Amino acid sequence: MIIVEEAEKIILSQAGDYGAEIIPFELAAGRVLAENIKADRDLPPFNRVTMDGIAVNFDAIEAGNSTFKIKATQAAGDEPVEIEDHDQCIEIMTGAVLPGTADTIIRYEDLELRAGLATLVTHEIKRGQNIHYKGRDKKQNDVVASIGQLITPALISMVASVGETELRVQKLPRVAILSSGDELVDVGHSPEPHQIRLSNSYAMKAVLREHQVDAVAMHLPDDPEVIRKRIKNCLENYDVILLSGGISMGKFDYIPKALEELGVEQLFYKVQQRPGKPFWFGKHPKGQLIFAFPGNPVAAFMCVHRYFLPWLNASLGKEVKPQTRAVLNGRVSFPHPLKYFLQVKLHQNEYCQLVATPVEGNGSGDFANLTDIDAFMELPSGRNEFKKGEVFTVWPIV
Repeated sequence: MIIVEEAEKIILSQAGDYGAEIIPFELAAGRVLAENIKADRDLPPFNRVTMDGIAVNFDAIEAGNSTFKIKATQAAGDEPVEIEDHDQCIEIMTGAVLPGTADTIIRYEDLELRAGLATLVTHEIKRGQNIHYKGRDKKQNDVVASIGQLITPALISMVASVGETELRVQKLPRVAILSSGDELVDVGHSPEPHQIRLSNSYAMKAVLREHQVDAVAMHLPDDPEVIRKRIKNCLENYDVILLSGGISMGKFDYIPKALEELGVEQLFYKVQQRPGKPFWFGKHPKGQLIFAFPGNPVAAFMCVHRYFLPWLNASLGKEVKPQTRAVLNGRVSFPHPLKYFLQVKLHQNEYCQLVATPVEGNGSGDFANLTDIDAFMELPSGRNEFKKGEVFTVWPIV
């Protein structure tokens, strides 16, 4: 049995590289960028007006002018209209190109417009106001998005603005989710008193879908030959297998033997944690990875977030961000020599601190409790008591 940190280290050491692919930029949200994106021109590409009003040359104001003749009206997208005399102005709209002969924008709120004239009603005018200058954001050929960035709606907007219609993104691993046990029946069936409906595989599939991975889910009966054949098939067709159940010491836990027969090397078995102690991790000689989680719903759910998602992010080369930490909002006792993943509800207090309130459940089989929590708080081993106000790492699940 190994500690959590060692399990994490072993798993991350197996981070893979599944290559890259090119997809339409509008379909890339949620993926990880596999190329640097550069500006094809300055951003903004011209001196851009930021307020509706008039464009003037500030020298005229310094010379004492307070009333200007409106020469023309210029909308966004129009070619700029130039001022010929200091007593002239251009009525201009937000987003328009600043005329070369003007250097200041005066908003409508600071003007009185009448009979083709614009008169200042304030003296609080500064040269160069209300202008977004060319190249202020980025210069041509500057990197506007980098390898490893998560593609967000904001980044989609950026790449569209520089004319990128396709993006090179990291390929996602092919994942199969296998649940085991004759006690499980599908969602659409009415279970017998001794049976339960499948839920772990659907939960894990939903978690992966939030990270753009479309996993295939299937069920294994308690039949050693069927288990071996299906795992063999998955090893031939998928990069990663996530297993739920069938890895403990029970009489019908056939999965460890099947993995051994198929040449999968055990990298560790059992982690000093609760929930999720009977966690098995291994690797096939051809590189396929197996995450064999306990069958208990809370344990499987926690392990997906604590171990699989960090591995996935590392495999995709995703930018590493500091792990979230929160203040414990209550006293917690845990009299076991294990790292404890406490179920918590998160909120922000009046001091803008992230606060984690413990949510009591009925053990690792209480999957109903998962609907009431936002995260697992990782409480270190070697202690029995944890005080309100202490700060620990949290692993959000939403």
